[in-house]
Amino acid sequence: MSSSLANALSGRQRWQAFAVCVSVAALTILDLSKVNVALPSIEKSLGAGPAELQIIVAGYALAFGLALVPAGRLGDLHSRKAMFVVGLSLFMVSSLACAVAPNIEFLMVARIVQGIAAGIQMPQVIGLTQQLFQGEERGRAFGLFGATIGVSTAFGPTLGGLLIAVGGPTDGWRYIFAMNVPLVLILLPFALKLLPAKQERSPGSRELDLVGILILAVATFSVMLPFVLTTGGPDDQPARWYLLILAAIAAAGFVLWERRYKRIGKSPVVHFDLFRKGSYRNGLLIAMAYFAAMPAMFLLTTLFLQQGIGLEPVFAGMVSIPFALSSAVTAWYGGTIVNRVGRKLVVLGIVIVLIGFSLVLLAAELLPADVAIYGMGVGMLVAGTGGGFVISPNQTLTLAEVPVEQGGVAGSMAQLGQRVGTAMGTAAASAAFYATIYSETGQAPQLEVFHDAFRAGFAVTLTLVAVALVLGFLDLGARKRRKRSAQTA
Repeated sequence: MSSSLANALSGRQRWQAFAVCVSVAALTILDLSKVNVALPSIEKSLGAGPAELQIIVAGYALAFGLALVPAGRLGDLHSRKAMFVVGLSLFMVSSLACAVAPNIEFLMVARIVQGIAAGIQMPQVIGLTQQLFQGEERGRAFGLFGATIGVSTAFGPTLGGLLIAVGGPTDGWRYIFAMNVPLVLILLPFALKLLPAKQERSPGSRELDLVGILILAVATFSVMLPFVLTTGGPDDQPARWYLLILAAIAAAGFVLWERRYKRIGKSPVVHFDLFRKGSYRNGLLIAMAYFAAMPAMFLLTTLFLQQGIGLEPVFAGMVSIPFALSSAVTAWYGGTIVNRVGRKLVVLGIVIVLIGFSLVLLAAELLPADVAIYGMGVGMLVAGTGGGFVISPNQTLTLAEVPVEQGGVAGSMAQLGQRVGTAMGTAAASAAFYATIYSETGQAPQLEVFHDAFRAGFAVTLTLVAVALVLGFLDLGARKRRKRSAQTA
């Protein structure tokens, strides 16, 4: 435990450092969601097709996922503060490159670099939070972290719509990326001043396992790329799914290599002992399923409202505001009670999310177009109330038994699961959405076509939330069995 390092900082210093961390986390998550409303604008401005637009959205998640584990390991071994500053600086440069992109190819490359920068930063945020806080205080910190993530995810489309309204339908999307530059310039001096430079490290070798990192990168890339390339259009190539075979081979090779690396006395990229902890393993799976659904839901909602009903981006984005507000409140509250309530809180949250998004779908289906957005907003309010009980409490429970010196890599593996889930969920839901449009266009009125497409995409996302719920119930059962075994031992 890092009690000595945590206690060396005053409460005020710890919360100031945390404020910097959570602000940067908000920036990286905003770029997962605020770009959604910009896709029609980018399409018109740069002549992008479905494949290019999919890379703009899911390619960011792919790059994010590739960078997470090596960045988390480097932060644990050497300096989380240094890695944080490197990632933040690269995020600013890549955001500027996105803002001035002259063509779609340049934008795609800059967007991928931006995803790498986000992947460098996020493990340091998790690791530093683990390092700075303990016990009930850590629960409150992750509660605020979860509230920030929820608000960022849900407010992203609204913020993106506002920036497009300011910048215009052709070039307003550039403002979405340009806004990151002044924000980073403000945060960078605070990061240099406030983040702790000292940290406890795992005993043993501090050598970086480059072979393990390379094998893991191949596995991650191979499992995510087929989903990134899935648009639901007629140009989708079935051969892309063969990459999943390579992913399975690379994953098996990674496990074998890491075990051998540990046997010879060196420090592996991932300590597989972490996965023997039911709290960590189950929490990771729940988060993966949940994050497969959430970004896809916001993407489908904004696409339906913009392309189906014809709302301006700013108004299409506003439907997620109720989710942002309610999830912020319950995420903070959930962080204060999670240590007492435990996994039941997460299960309750997922149930409420499932109810809320079912209401969103029903409102879109049953209400007239001019009032559907208000009914969908009510559904978002309900879903956000549950969402706040999922992200931050699950984060706290997932990392509860993880040694602090492994906080960065443990957090990065959890984030990797979320990014893989995001790529899979976004691809599956958007493919169902666009495949319906391609198959029905010209055969039915436009609004009816988009209703069918929205229903098809939402069926995918609601199924993913249901998977998260099943995993939550399974974890509850496992915890009860462990508790009975401990009592009888």
